[in-house]
Amino acid sequence: SPTNKFLHCLLLVHSHNSTRHHDYCVLGAGPAGLQMGHFLSKSQRDYIILERNSGPGSFFNIYPRHRKLISINKIYTGRRNREFNLRHDWNSLLSDRPDLLLQRVSRELYPDADSFPRYLSMYVKELGLKVQYGVDIGKIRASETESPRGRGYILTDQRGLDYTCRVLLVSTGLWDPQKVQFEGSDLVEGYESIPVDPEEYKDQAVLILGKGNSAFETAQSILGRASRIHLYSPSPVRLAWQTHYVGDLRAVNNELLDTYQLKSLDGLVEGGLEDIAIVRNGEDEKKRSGRKKKCRSSGKEKRGKLFLTLSELLDSSDGKNSSKVTATNLPVYHNDNFSLRQPYDRVIRCLGFRFNFSIFDGSARPPSSEGARGRLPGVTAWYEGRGTPDLFVLGTAAHSRDYRSSAGGFVHGFRYTVRAVHRVLELRYHSNSWPSIKLSISQLQSWLLRRVNEASGPYQMFGVLGDIILLRGSHCEYLEEFPLQALPQFSSLSGHQLSKHGLLVLVLQYGLNRTDSLGPGRAESEWTRAWRSNFLHPVLYYYDKLPTERDMRHRPVGWPLPRPKAVHHMIEDFLTEWDGPISHSQPLRRFLEHCLHTDLRAFYAESCFRFSLTNRKPPLFCRQGYLRKHGVVRNRQLWQHAHEAGLMPGGQDSASPDTDPAFPDYLTRAGASVSSAINLDF
Repeated sequence: SPTNKFLHCLLLVHSHNSTRHHDYCVLGAGPAGLQMGHFLSKSQRDYIILERNSGPGSFFNIYPRHRKLISINKIYTGRRNREFNLRHDWNSLLSDRPDLLLQRVSRELYPDADSFPRYLSMYVKELGLKVQYGVDIGKIRASETESPRGRGYILTDQRGLDYTCRVLLVSTGLWDPQKVQFEGSDLVEGYESIPVDPEEYKDQAVLILGKGNSAFETAQSILGRASRIHLYSPSPVRLAWQTHYVGDLRAVNNELLDTYQLKSLDGLVEGGLEDIAIVRNGEDEKKRSGRKKKCRSSGKEKRGKLFLTLSELLDSSDGKNSSKVTATNLPVYHNDNFSLRQPYDRVIRCLGFRFNFSIFDGSARPPSSEGARGRLPGVTAWYEGRGTPDLFVLGTAAHSRDYRSSAGGFVHGFRYTVRAVHRVLELRYHSNSWPSIKLSISQLQSWLLRRVNEASGPYQMFGVLGDIILLRGSHCEYLEEFPLQALPQFSSLSGHQLSKHGLLVLVLQYGLNRTDSLGPGRAESEWTRAWRSNFLHPVLYYYDKLPTERDMRHRPVGWPLPRPKAVHHMIEDFLTEWDGPISHSQPLRRFLEHCLHTDLRAFYAESCFRFSLTNRKPPLFCRQGYLRKHGVVRNRQLWQHAHEAGLMPGGQDSASPDTDPAFPDYLTRAGASVSSAINLDF
């Protein structure tokens, strides 16, 4: 009816002019945004995920262009341990659902790219995440609010609707193609728009700018059709199996290395991009125009040949990005053995992507990172934008913290850094301290061995996230996956305070000794030389006080942390199983004893009984086990003897973990020999 239509129009106008407020706005429904959505939902926070497209993970509807992911989906590990299996599942997000994994969508080791948006849609649906699609945010600005911190953010979408929030979590990823301007750069095709049908490149000479995975992925797809393929960029190829950085060239894409090294017309060349020029051959323009019309009528367009040279060698220059420069300007090459002297049918740009800074105004724009050629926003060690308080960057866009050194730019890495950011948010805005586990010191070694053999967070984010052990005398507090570079701000970010006993930091890291990754002698096997380990292995750092910002800045090159008071490397292991009694457990125990000044050996009940009779201070294992009625229950005769001796007074436990139990004075009266059972001679 006319009345209903009028009311409907009023509602639309009201909706258009209204402002929607949430405590948390998550910008982008990619894997990082959805991962944060899960943690916010689990904590019952007021949040909304804003996505400009009609479904989650829209980036993967287009990229990679040739539709094969390079993230491992290893389903069969021989284990049923869920945490361990995440070490080899590089696609699934974290949740409380053990079955909410990518393997429900794809069983392939390298899944098809289309499977990932399907998995993310399943993740949203089954966890009930609050995602609003079709919201294209075009402007973000900071605003003054009435909150204690006095700051918030306003996001304006394509309809002029505003969303306001106290905390902005940016998870837009990288989707703006990285470009380099040079003479004739407009003659270059982009990775984002090239044809993906290999037949389009039949018998063509192709020059690809770039030597990353997108460049090699493109080359691999046309390897059997193109006449020759050359890859050109400033840096030589970096192979992931050599650098241990998963963003470098992966073996699944590197078949061109064979055809290059076996001299089958393909090749790699190093050179700068800013100083080159791409010029078209100098055939008569009229002839070319006529041929162009003729080719169009037959459905195919014949392109002119493209030459690569240096801009400084051109006779005339019309400025950068000009296709008017032709081969008539091209001088004779100064070197007749110039690698790229033959012309090409097409030149393709495969230089990766950069963060889109354009949606932020001056009040909300994070600075460009110092590394990664400024492609990423600069963030603090806890992923808050530098100069933009309460704006956090998540996922691939936050990779500036560990660019080329760890896995923070990839799903299997940033699912853990997102969790770390959520824990920072919980303390800052809701006074919930970083989760911790209280352990007796006698349990610490077992817990450490469990973590190094199972934990996936420190394993994937090696050198970036580490476990913090706060020593409290006869017990400790164990915090998992804390950002190591934020250690100087540990108390303010975690809500935990240090004691006079100091702390331990558990990190997994690669060695600094450069070696042939496939050559003989590439790995150490003798535990006495563990510090020379080349491959991923656990390292324990002991500090008697927190490192300062200055300590962090002046740490040794390649070290994740400053020099500690003591350090222990666990020898690398071929199976990544650090459970050898001699090679792993015993050296770890001796290191802990050295730092804690206590005996951490485990004893049978009979031994504890003997130590209790002959020592003023029995070993810690006995004090925290045997003297609390643990370990003697099945030996009634020994238990009765201990009880009659006064070691097991009825209804009375030993002292709290913070104090040493008062030892009965009957030993002195009995004239027992009193000595220390601890021998710390190393």
